[in-house]
Amino acid sequence: MKIEHLFDKDTFTLTYVVYDETSKDAIIIDPVLDFDPASGKISTHSFLQLVNKIRDLEVSVKMILETHAHADHLSSSQLLKKRYPHATLAIGENIRVVQKAFKSIFNLDDQFKTDGSQFDRLFKDGETVMAGSLRFKVIFTPGHTPACSSYFFDNAIFTGDALFMPDYGTGRCDFPAGCAEELYQSIHKKLYQLADHTKVYVGHDYLPGGRDLAFMSTIKEQKEKNIQLKQSTTKEEFIKMRRNRDKSLNAPKLLFPSVQVNMNAGDLPQPESNGNVYLKIPIKKDESILQK
Repeated sequence: MKIEHLFDKDTFTLTYVVYDETSKDAIIIDPVLDFDPASGKISTHSFLQLVNKIRDLEVSVKMILETHAHADHLSSSQLLKKRYPHATLAIGENIRVVQKAFKSIFNLDDQFKTDGSQFDRLFKDGETVMAGSLRFKVIFTPGHTPACSSYFFDNAIFTGDALFMPDYGTGRCDFPAGCAEELYQSIHKKLYQLADHTKVYVGHDYLPGGRDLAFMSTIKEQKEKNIQLKQSTTKEEFIKMRRNRDKSLNAPKLLFPSVQVNMNAGDLPQPESNGNVYLKIPIKKDESILQK
């Protein structure tokens, strides 16, 4: 098995191409679609970089995996489906929880389904999946969102936003249905139970301190050096840290566009009567201002 990465510097997102060097079967993990919130413009720079990588590797895309419904970038999964129509688009079955939570937040009509049917396949926790000659195990790692899944291939695990590089820590837990206690259990009781030599591939790298890009560590390094959750960190310590930390964070600038599109399997809303596509952004009222 071979692993190639692409890095989107605008959203600090890692996309991976996992492939079998012999059979040329491939899996894509967390593809990016570029979106400028100021202009509303969608572009395909990151998508075309990925397509060029797939072409250069001469691989056959069997599956497109989402680790969760991302809140910081739009997914290019639907463009990939058009380019590689036989590829299966998949995510953990708890995407239904996210769909139900955000359907009410966006006040979506009954046409929006909350059964996960927008995806080709919904994974169950612990199942083993075959994609051509590639095999991986699905490990649900909720906490950042209830729909987070990690994907375990042989000696490598792709953790999405659950674990970041040891010098950055873990994913935030203040999104709807997020839970710091669940994230602690996901990492401490699941990921940290893997063999120490297991390679950890993260979903983002925020280049802390201006260092160079880093996206792979090991379970041993995480347990010993993760600045937010070491093997020795107690649940109470982590929950207190995570809640205090999350209170200080701004919402991701692409939160509402990203979740709205990604929980719909990367599909944009249908055009309205004028032919334009629109995304909803809930407005939080400041009553003190309205009363002036």
